[in-house]
Amino acid sequence: MLTFKKLLAGTTEQGARKALLAAKVEDMIGTVVRQISFYDFECKVHDARRAGELTPDQLGEIWMAVSRESLGPSFRFMPGYEVLWSYLTHFIHAPFYVYAYAFGDGLVNALYAVYEDGAAGFEDKYFEMLSAGGAKHHSELLAPFGLNAADPAFWDKGLSMMSALIGELEALD
Repeated sequence: MLTFKKLLAGTTEQGARKALLAAKVEDMIGTVVRQISFYDFECKVHDARRAGELTPDQLGEIWMAVSRESLGPSFRFMPGYEVLWSYLTHFIHAPFYVYAYAFGDGLVNALYAVYEDGAAGFEDKYFEMLSAGGAKHHSELLAPFGLNAADPAFWDKGLSMMSALIGELEALD
């Protein structure tokens, strides 16, 4: 986010600025919205599987229902989209790991919001967090920043970053 913001600040030509913003927004939506829809698909498949074995057609129906909800009415589904779930091998080889993408993006955005607010000692706290590696639970790592991932305000802080970038992009039209 620091690198992106630095690049954006140095970009004055409207077309280039729009391209940077659009790419970032698309990346954030792909990371958050799409990965959450993948997680939702996995949950629905596992719930349906409790009643018995599922056919590929049933999996496709679940995939399409989740995709329609996630992508909305403006997305046009091409023939064959109903089997795209089979291309995503992590549903079989590493189920339920996709939450980490959305969590990570939300965490980065919430941390950046704290940074933008000018929190005292942010850099020292940030480097201390990084030096912990994977040795501490995220709740311990976020506490020095006044962040709590169990609090909906944490996610609102992260989503507000995405919303602000969308607003900035829309203002360029």
